Parts: sequence; C-alpha cells; structure tokens
Amino acid sequence: MTVCIYLMGATLITSDGIEKKDNAKSLQGVWELVNQQLYEDQVVSEVLENENGYRQVKMYSKGRVMWTRNDPTDTNEWFGYGTYTVKDGILEERLEYASGPMMKIVDTTQVFRFELILDKNGYQQISIDDNGNRSQGETYTRIE
Repeated sequence: MTVCIYLMGATLITSDGIEKKDNAKSLQGVWELVNQQLYEDQVVSEVLENENGYRQVKMYSKGRVMWTRNDPTDTNEWFGYGTYTVKDGILEERLEYASGPMMKIVDTTQVFRFELILDKNGYQQISIDDNGNRSQGETYTRIE
C-alpha cells in the first residue's frame, strides 16, 4: 500500500497533466509548402517548385487552421482561417473567412477535402476529383 501511494505521488509530481501527443501523427504545428504536384492517371505528371519568392505557410492548432500565401507575381492577397478535422486519412478544412479572392472560391466550395499522407516532419494533401481520381497535391515540411 505504501509503495502504491508513493508511485501515485511520484507520478503526480513528475506529470504536468497534459496529454503528450505523438508529433509523428499530428498536424498541429507550422508547415511550409515545398512544392505542388499535378496528377494524370493517378500518377504525378509534373512537380511545381516554389519560385521567385513564392511562399505558403499553414498553421494547425486545436482544430483550427490558418494559412497565408505570398506570391510576388500576384497582386491579390491570399489567406484563410477556419476549422479542420482529420479522420481515416482524410483532411477536411472549412474556411470561416478568407481574403477576397479566396472568398469567391469558398462561396462555391464549402469544405475542402484532401487525402492526407502524414509523417513526423512533412505531409502531403492531395485533392480528389468527383470521379475519385487524384488531381493536384501539395507537399509541406514542418517548420515548428
């Protein structure tokens, strides 16, 4: 009995009470776009690297997503904020508000669904068309 109480006390003292998540399977954090892929017949047909200062960053935290894009060749502002869920290898993002050009897309697309391939330091989100075929993908690396 004394040993049991001692172990419980030691556990309470050394534990901060916060559940530790395995970052290998968590989107929580800050991610930067590495490249984009175009698919043809379910296979990558072209990889588009970021060029000329193009940057896109996404932040995921506690069910919320925020992203921003800087493209020096585009005068439009691109950003968005909303919620996200991950279930059975599918990432769903629902934007609540966004920049003007993005709001035009949000008006026609309520939920953005992606196939999700996730590891500790990177992830890939792949758009699936109405026929179930891969159409376009984005690869991100964890920066925080």
